[in-house]
This record gives sequence, structure tokens and C-alpha cells, in this order.
Amino acid sequence: MKSSFAFTLFNAFLISVSLIIASAAKSGHVINFRSPTLYPESFTWDPKSHNFIVGGTRHQKLLSISEAGVAEALITDTDLPENSSFLGLAIDRHRNRLLACIHRIPTPAHPSPFNALAAYDLQSRRRIFLTPLLDNEDQNPIAIVMEVIRPAAANDVSVDFSGNAYVTNSDGDFIWKVNVDGEASILSRSEVFKSHPVDVTVDYHRCGLNGIVYISKGYLLVVQSNTGKMYRVNVDDGTAKTVNLAKDLTAADGMAVRSDGVVVVVSQHKLYHIKSEDNWDAGVVFDETALDVEGGSTAVTVGNKKRVYVLYGHVMEGIMGNGDREEFSIVEMEEEDKEDNVWLFVLVGFGLTYFLFWRFQMRRLVQNMDKRIT
Repeated sequence: MKSSFAFTLFNAFLISVSLIIASAAKSGHVINFRSPTLYPESFTWDPKSHNFIVGGTRHQKLLSISEAGVAEALITDTDLPENSSFLGLAIDRHRNRLLACIHRIPTPAHPSPFNALAAYDLQSRRRIFLTPLLDNEDQNPIAIVMEVIRPAAANDVSVDFSGNAYVTNSDGDFIWKVNVDGEASILSRSEVFKSHPVDVTVDYHRCGLNGIVYISKGYLLVVQSNTGKMYRVNVDDGTAKTVNLAKDLTAADGMAVRSDGVVVVVSQHKLYHIKSEDNWDAGVVFDETALDVEGGSTAVTVGNKKRVYVLYGHVMEGIMGNGDREEFSIVEMEEEDKEDNVWLFVLVGFGLTYFLFWRFQMRRLVQNMDKRIT
């Protein structure tokens, strides 16, 4: 009787543990939306409309995506060059503006690259300014990097409380500054950005400075794709230093910052959670989440209640020109609950101990019965 009860109790325990594991491993919210051949590379969260704003490649439009996956045209800017791409987006919350990095790669028909920062009023949906982003104050549109002439590429953007925007040049490894009135200058050409070796065998070796966020204490954090490094950049004088991390952020792309100061960085393969206790002289990668490589994640944003979302835009498929995909997705990345996992391990340990004790008791019972029979 006792053994039957113990066996039943153990089975009940196993079922309970299975339910707990299933709950701990639940997937985040997946938002699928449709827009033929959009192949979006950038997105951001608009706290006022509670929608995502998504920018496509080779399209002159920006979409608003609800949490239910309803896609609506937000802004269409026909003044932009044909085949322009929105590579980076940021919301200026204090002025209800959307800032958008615009880039068009050189083609035989248009050998000069096009790089600009646009600002749009989110209420009227009208463009406030369109500022060309050039290599230097001499208006030279070609960036010279390591004695090799390469076109500049406006990649990502962040904005401070005063409305100043900061834009990374992923080909030239420098940062533009565009003030609230749309006047552009170069904030930083720090040699620190070129102080780390680049593995030229990887397919992203030409992509330098990429994701960028503004930190309220008066500096920027920037990641570099081809080195996996993170830099802290002073917004007053452009001086930069490498943030000391225990590991490189391989193929780092977009980044965002949560309200608690945690920085999230996305690559095609992983989402990194990073924190710092010393104003980003150093940082700690405390969590890594594997991503769907086929989805081609390029951007990350933070929504309500510190919720982190990753964009799967299948960009490489669009670049290769071998697809006419219509559906894309935004996926919530739920951070692992460490406290729940501790209790889970305690329960498993308790269950294992009880099971071993039950087996011991059963063995003694069988031995006693054998003795009585003999």
C-alpha cells in the first residue's frame, strides 16, 4: 500500500515538473505581417501609437505594424531616389518625430551612393528635413578608408534629448551628427575605431560601425560588425574608447537600450544582453539567445515593459534577388527567468532524492518478503 502511494506521488511530481518546464520554456509573441518584397532591415517601437514602425529595403515607404500584425502604410516619400533603403530608424519622443537613415548603393546607372537622414512628423506624416550625409565638410561623397576608396553607408541612428541625431557610417567607420534643424557634421573619426584587427575572410568584413544608442549620461554606445567590439563615444568632442567585454559580439548589427540600462545587441545568430556597473568602461554579456539564422535578424527594439523584439526581415534573400517573399515577422524575445529556474532545479533535486529513497524502501520490502517465503 505504501509503495503504491509512493509511486503515485512520484508520478504526480513528474507531471508537475513537466508542466513547470513547459511554462519556463514558453516562446515569445510572434507577430507575422505581410508586405510583398519589403525585406525590412530596420524597425522601432512607437510608444505613442503602440505600434512598430518598419522600414524596407529598395522601397520608399515606411509601415506601421500593430501587435496583431496589421500592416498599414505610414509614410511614402517619393522624393527619395529609386531603390533607396531605410537602414536605421529612431523615435524622437519629445518632438514626436521619426528619424530615418536612408541609403542607396551605387549602381552603373547611379555610380555615386546616396546617404541621408530624414525627419518625419509622426502626427502630420510630413517630412521635416532631408539632410544629405557626406564624407566630410568639403562635400566629398566618397569615403576613403585605409587608402581604399569605398562608398559611404549611413547605417543606424540614435537621438538625444535635445533632438540631435547620431548616424553611423558602416563603410567609413565614423559618426555623423545632425542637429535638431537638420544641419550635419562629423562627430567622430576616432582612430580607436580602426585599432582592432578585421577578419577579411568573413562575409561581413566590410561592415564597420553599425548599431548605435544614446545613453542619458552624455555618451553613445556603438557596435562594430567586423570586429565585434563596442565603443563608448563622447557626444561633446567625439572621443572614443573600447568598452572592455569578455567576449566579442560576433557580427553585431542593431542595438537598443532598456529602461533599466541593459543594452541588447542583435546579430544574425544571437541576441546579446549586456550590462555595466561602471558607466560602460566595461560590460558583461550575461545572456545570449540563439536566433533563427534563416530569418536574417538585423534589428532589435524595446517595447512596453522592457519587452525586447527582434525583426526577421530575410534581408539577404532580398539582396540576392532570388525571392518574392510576402511575409515577415517580429518576435518577442523573453528573457530567461533565473529565479524560476533555481526553484525548478530545487524541485528536480527533491524529486530525485525522493525517488531514490522510494527505490531503497522497495528493495528492503522485496528482501523482507523473500526472507518470509524462504
